[in-house]
Amino acid sequence: MDRHEVRNALLATGLSPDAFELEGVHEHVPVPPDFWFLRRSAGGRWEIGLYERGTRDVRQVFDTEEEACAGLWRALTGRPAPS
Repeated sequence: MDRHEVRNALLATGLSPDAFELEGVHEHVPVPPDFWFLRRSAGGRWEIGLYERGTRDVRQVFDTEEEACAGLWRALTGRPAPS
């Protein structure tokens, strides 16, 4: 699953679009006070974490976009990623 696929799957569950941000695919203007994010790190890896009141708290780092998308899916739904 890539960022486009995880966005569509998360929205299909009824999750609010304000609950998450995906770098280059699903970004906020204006920025809500809190949400989960997925972004590429400076070292080329992928990070997921929680944005709260102007601070990004990275919770996990992954080697691939697919692993990061699965991690974000689990964080937001509590379920294994769809195959």
